[in-house]
Amino acid sequence: MSALAKNYNRRKISFKKGKGSFLYAYNGKKYLDFVQGIAVNSLGHANPNLINAVKKQTKKLWHVSNAFIIPEGERLAKRLTQKTFADYVIFQNSGTEATEAAIKVARRYFYSIGKPNKYRILCIKNSFHGRTLAAIFASGSKKMTEGFGPKVQGFDHFKFDNLKSLKKSITNRTAAIMVETVMGEGGIKVISKKFLKELRKICNKKKILLIFDEIQCGIGRSGKFFAYEHSNVKPDIVPIAKGIGGGFPIGAVLMNKKAASGMIPGSHGSTFGGNPLAMSVGNAVLDQIFKKGFLKNVQKISKYFHSELKKIQKQYSNIIKEVRGVGLLIGLQLYNDQSKFINKLMDNNLLTIKAGENVIRILPPLTVKKKEVDLAIKIIRKVCKEYKT
Repeated sequence: MSALAKNYNRRKISFKKGKGSFLYAYNGKKYLDFVQGIAVNSLGHANPNLINAVKKQTKKLWHVSNAFIIPEGERLAKRLTQKTFADYVIFQNSGTEATEAAIKVARRYFYSIGKPNKYRILCIKNSFHGRTLAAIFASGSKKMTEGFGPKVQGFDHFKFDNLKSLKKSITNRTAAIMVETVMGEGGIKVISKKFLKELRKICNKKKILLIFDEIQCGIGRSGKFFAYEHSNVKPDIVPIAKGIGGGFPIGAVLMNKKAASGMIPGSHGSTFGGNPLAMSVGNAVLDQIFKKGFLKNVQKISKYFHSELKKIQKQYSNIIKEVRGVGLLIGLQLYNDQSKFINKLMDNNLLTIKAGENVIRILPPLTVKKKEVDLAIKIIRKVCKEYKT
């Protein structure tokens, strides 16, 4: 009997090793892993560049306090700011910590300019921003907040892609609007470029900060370094995690100069955030993602994958309602319960995972090969053919 708490409904399978896009289970089976730790292993399993970076750093230094300068973190922060809208970075250990820090940055900014009553954050109803108390109430999902009262104050909600609902929800206490550029857990829903541009205009007009949560859709997952680049909209604050560590726990919040101005010594901290080992891994991930042609290849292979999935959807339109997503953040929305379909895919050695709105999430590593995509397509087509609702 497991001594682990029952807060996860784990599948009855475990793995002894991974390589690239594949996982090797204790039951002797080889699986095509299109979960990759839920968009975490951006460079696949056991990436040699990441292994070398970890080996090299472990022999030098694992952890010191942020009371000292950490050169590896200085370098990673500089590289992130050079490639984005940001002027400053605060390192954390996870996505939910990065969200929490983003909320604090927004509130602290208005406090620092003498507007402490401007503290409320406006989010999309049933979005996903993490599992801390603040983050679950930011999401506003009953499923996540039930049993965790009293309610954490300071969050308001509007309907997805609904400008009227958004404008109606803004008050003189609204400090920031926080949205996932592409909603992950909520069902792989891409917010339109038009809506993101409108968000920026509204924030400028109302003097509100704009937060894009790119924890799942950032770091190359969309085919660009950040998903907001597709709309040419510049946010004020962006929490990141998942792909930046390639499997090693790293989170961060990126901020422009204005948003960061309230963050003075003592206003936020993290014991492990920005440790030398994590920072070395983060730099090794960027070494690969910034290589010439890397993101172009993500765009190319994802375009092919989407087009093949749409062919299957057309052929089996009674099973698959819609192909969603951007880049290698892909969703198949089904008409019927996705659990059965996910289990059938697993029976055929393809690993995928659930999202909201009856969506199957497909998250290959950014290094996925065409022949691996073809294998996934073959399996999905086979399951559709044999599928009985």
